[in-house]
Amino acid sequence: MENSAEMQRFLQQEQQKAMVGEMVGKLTSVCWDKCITSTPGSKFSSGETTCLSNCAQRYLDMSVLIAKRFEMQGSRDF
Repeated sequence: MENSAEMQRFLQQEQQKAMVGEMVGKLTSVCWDKCITSTPGSKFSSGETTCLSNCAQRYLDMSVLIAKRFEMQGSRDF
């Protein structure tokens, strides 16, 4: 039975890694499209840097909010 518990933990960890990877990909795509309006040079402008930082923070904040809502909704269903 311990093997089964280990497998469950492993699967959960792998699922979390996949979700994080997917989130990073979406965040990169969304924020890049929103903040980088011209051909990027060797460095981001200060405006682009600020925009990327704010966009990423908002995206993460919303992801946490949505996850909490789903968690609350799931706990009410039981």
